[in-house]
Amino acid sequence: MNRVQVILTLDMENIPSNFSEILKQEQEIVAKWKEQGILEHLFLRQAKNGAVLIFKDVEEEQVKDLMEILPFYKLKQSIEYFNLIQQF
Repeated sequence: MNRVQVILTLDMENIPSNFSEILKQEQEIVAKWKEQGILEHLFLRQAKNGAVLIFKDVEEEQVKDLMEILPFYKLKQSIEYFNLIQQF
């Protein structure tokens, strides 16, 4: 079972005035991914400038496509993808 970790950092210098509306849209998409079982974990970063997402059973290229759907993707400062191997 593969995992892909995504570290998303937002460009906090250019946050639009409708941020709360964008956040609601973001939460709806993330909830759908959790229901589908492809998003295992979502951690907000302590600095409140992004998130760490862990996808399961999805290849990195598909994860990249999924991330582009997120409203926050347009607000990104940076995004990193890491393929993980779970150790038992």
